[in-house]
Amino acid sequence: VQLQASGGGLVQAGGSLRLSCTASRSIVNIDYMGWYRQGRGKEREPVATATVLATHYADSVKGRFTISRDNAKKTVYLQMNSLKPEDTGVYFCNLREGRRNYWGQGTLVTVSS
Repeated sequence: VQLQASGGGLVQAGGSLRLSCTASRSIVNIDYMGWYRQGRGKEREPVATATVLATHYADSVKGRFTISRDNAKKTVYLQMNSLKPEDTGVYFCNLREGRRNYWGQGTLVTVSS
């Protein structure tokens, strides 16, 4: 599966962005989806992850970010509201189907103060 991430950009603090991760084929059988963030000089960290059983958010984004999916559009989303400068980084989508693990190429989000 090829994943195309998009939706990043430059936004002022307090603004919103919606990231999209579109797959090259059906994601109906995807049993795990996640968005990860990598700030400059930092390790990649999970921001929002979801399975059929549970959804988890990093403490720093709870109440501001929402992960969702649209199987018909083969797309996973990350809605980001009330953005803060510390949300700046490259965001990667990650989908898993059984033992198969797929990563998108990353999309840059820059939040100015």
